[in-house]
Amino acid sequence: MLNNLQEESIFTPEQVLENRGRVAIFIDGSNLFYAALQLGIEIDYTKLLSRLTGGSRLLRSFFYTGVDRTNEKQQGFLLWMRRNGYRVIAKDLVQLPDGSKKANLDVEIAVDMMALVDSYDTAVLVSGDGDLAYAVNSVSYRGVRVEVVSLRSMTSDSLINVSDRYIDLEAVKEDIQKTPRQGYPYRPLPEMSFLEQSPTSGMVDPRLEVQE
Repeated sequence: MLNNLQEESIFTPEQVLENRGRVAIFIDGSNLFYAALQLGIEIDYTKLLSRLTGGSRLLRSFFYTGVDRTNEKQQGFLLWMRRNGYRVIAKDLVQLPDGSKKANLDVEIAVDMMALVDSYDTAVLVSGDGDLAYAVNSVSYRGVRVEVVSLRSMTSDSLINVSDRYIDLEAVKEDIQKTPRQGYPYRPLPEMSFLEQSPTSGMVDPRLEVQE
C-alpha cells in the first residue's frame, strides 16, 4: 500500500521541468554570437526570450556584451534590446596586441547570478564558458535550479556537469532563428574582431551590415 502511494506521488519529468518558479536569464552575448555563426543562423531575440522563459515568470533577462561606443549601428541594436525585454550590461572593448578586440564579462555574469540568487528559482545561463562553472555550482548550493543553453561543440563539460539541465542550441535553433525580413534593425557586435567577410562561413561582419 505504501509503495503504491509513493509511486503515485512521483512527478513526471515534464512536471518537474514546468515547476521552474521565477526565472532569471543570463546571456553571454559573445558566446551566443559565435554559436549562431557556427549554426549559420541569425538570432531573433524576441523569439529567444520567449523560448528561454518558456511561460514561466521572468524576473529579468540580462544580456552581456562588449561595446564600441563609436559604433552607431551597435548602439542602435543595444537600444532595441533595452526596449524589448533585456537589461544590457556593456563593457568597453579592449584592443589586444594582435589587433583583435575583446571584453570579458565572466565576472559580471557571476556577480549578478550570486547577487540575485534569493530573487529567482531558476537560472538560465546562455553560455558554454567553463569559467562560469564555479558560479553555477555556487548558486546551485543555494537551492537554485540552473539550466545551461549553448552549442555543444562550444560548451565545457565542467559547465554541463554542474547544471541541472543542458539544452543544445542545435536542438532549438528552429525556435529562435530570425525569419527573412523580420525582426530588429541591427545585429550585435561580437567581442572579438572579425574581418569584413568570414572566410569560413561567408557571413558578412555584423558590425558592417544593417538588417532589412
